[in-house]
Amino acid sequence: MRCPFCGHDDTQVKDSRPSEDNSSIRRRRFCPNCAARFTTFERVQLRELTVLKSDGSKQPFDRDKLTRSMNIALRKRPIDEEKLEQVINSLVRQLETLGDNEVSTKKIGELVMETLYTVDHVAYVRYASVYKDFRSPADFNEFVDTLKQEMP
Repeated sequence: MRCPFCGHDDTQVKDSRPSEDNSSIRRRRFCPNCAARFTTFERVQLRELTVLKSDGSKQPFDRDKLTRSMNIALRKRPIDEEKLEQVINSLVRQLETLGDNEVSTKKIGELVMETLYTVDHVAYVRYASVYKDFRSPADFNEFVDTLKQEMP
């Protein structure tokens, strides 16, 4: 594993343990070149997914892109990293078990929306504002009004 700090190719594993939900292995690593310590995660990948974009183009599924978009929606919200990791693992598993190697951006967006609805309503509205392409405050009002009617 390459050191993210100095780029040295030969790092050492100092500690390995399963993650809390047993879906990955957490490894603490040490770089003998710059003495930096960092953590990596090893996960099972069931299949190679390809994302079918709305313009018809295709690109490989990028878990990090999904993580970044969820982090943006959840910024400054009360959800810890471990819980977020479990949520993302669950989403990726759902995508991998859909039965097709190609998944549309629309399907990914819908699954993220469903998940965020159960995790944090503010993050749900934030994500929806981008996913549904809100153009004005009226779009927010309409969406939040619908959300209020659905909530108990």
